[in-house]
This record gives sequence, structure tokens and C-alpha cells, in this order.
Amino acid sequence: METGSPHDTGTADAPGTPTPATADVAATDADAEPGAGTKPDAGTEPVWHALPPGLLTMRRLLLVVWLGLLTLATALVPGLLAGPAWGAFAVLPLALLLWGWVMLERNWRSWRYAERADDLLISRGVLWHEETVVPYGRMQLVEVTSGPVERHFGLASVQLHTAAAATDATIPGLDPDEAERLRDRLTELGEARSAGL
Repeated sequence: METGSPHDTGTADAPGTPTPATADVAATDADAEPGAGTKPDAGTEPVWHALPPGLLTMRRLLLVVWLGLLTLATALVPGLLAGPAWGAFAVLPLALLLWGWVMLERNWRSWRYAERADDLLISRGVLWHEETVVPYGRMQLVEVTSGPVERHFGLASVQLHTAAAATDATIPGLDPDEAERLRDRLTELGEARSAGL
């Protein structure tokens, strides 16, 4: 005579032996994990990479140089020519400098990119958020650029040119080694995807 209901499965079997009910649940969980029947990378959350802090330092230094000179000129020139009271106009570029200092950090924090199985995601923007999806198979040219100021701060930018100009994109302020790694990887993936079309 059997005791227990058909749902009592854990006590009668040997330890470590999966019962039919638990095996079905495990198989269902395994199937549902990575996107239920799609590629493993398709259902997972992308791994986002932030830009290095050197980009923020460079932009803030440029802001201080340009608006600092403008503040000084606005204070001295009217103050010397028209009187000390006119030197108060220097408050305007100084206020702009303080506002820009904060906004540059917010903008820098908004930039990020993620490499997925079939495309590259680039996200940016504080007030107007923009996310660009660049399919690897559409990439025609990936280049690394670095101007004199960027080189001084040890930074480089990756520029992506695609078949459609609307999906062209740039990732600024990367470490040169990371920029070259990203260029080589994107070029290799682009060639592999375009060869498979």
C-alpha cells in the first residue's frame, strides 16, 4: 500500500536523484534563463562601460581656461574703461563657469557603451537621452583619433562609420589601449558579419 500523494517526491527517492517533477522544473528554469530559446547573449542585460575620468578632467580644464579668461577680460576691460561698477559684468561668465562645471560631470556620467553579440550600444545625454545601436555588419570603417589636447591627457576617440550616416557614432575620451582594442574587435566583428551576409 502506497502512502503519500503523488506530489510528495522528496522523501522516497535517494538523495541527489532528481525526480521527474524536479527534473522538469530544472529544465524549464534552464530554458527560461537566457531568453527562452534565443541566443544566450540576446536575453541578458548588456555590460555597460563608462568613460574614464580623464575626459571629465580635460573638459573641465578647457572650461576653466576659456571662461576664466572671459571672466578676467569682462572684469578688467569695462572696469578700466568705464569704471569699477562695470566690472560686475564678470559675474555672468563666472556663473556660466560654475553651471558648466556641474553640467560637464552630468554629461560625462551619461556616456556609456556596451558590446553585445550583434551590435554596439552607445548611450548618452542628460536632458535629451540618446541611445544609438550600431550593428556590426553595417560598419564600414572604425578609426581611432586623438587631437593634441586629447593626447596630452592620454585619451583617444573611436569613430564608427556605417553604411547609413544616421548610425555613425563616436565614443570620446577612451584610454588609447581600450580604443585600439575596441577598434580591432569591432573591425573583426564587422568583417565577420558582412562576410556572412
